[in-house]
Amino acid sequence: MIQAKKDDKVKVHYTGKLEDGTIFDSSENRDPLEFVLGAGKMIAGFDKGVTGMKVGEEKTVNIPSAEAYGPHDPQRTVEIDKNQLPKDLKPEIGQKLQMQNPSGQAFAVTVMEINDSKIILDANHDLAGKDLIFEIKLISIN
Repeated sequence: MIQAKKDDKVKVHYTGKLEDGTIFDSSENRDPLEFVLGAGKMIAGFDKGVTGMKVGEEKTVNIPSAEAYGPHDPQRTVEIDKNQLPKDLKPEIGQKLQMQNPSGQAFAVTVMEINDSKIILDANHDLAGKDLIFEIKLISIN
């Protein structure tokens, strides 16, 4: 039976969990996820987990943070003056906002702290620093 390998277009169903069992994403009740193995569109540990699977095979893959979204980087947090925010914005802790870097590229940040004059934003991925567990079922190889 054929095994999934680099450059194969594959379809998988998956459920992603944290170590405490919290589900953070799933393809359940959606179309399967389609991607090309090794194309760099998936986190490295997910690619590695699907490689070698056969159609119909199911497995659980433990992915350390280094092969997922990397460690939480304190340099990706920024403190800004509240007066730099749009006047109509009322930030709340945990809120997701969009910012732009100097070249105009948009990126997501999460409001971490708010005080009288400052706001602390975190540009790390929400899953940075976390080990992940994926239950994967290979649906097809093309």
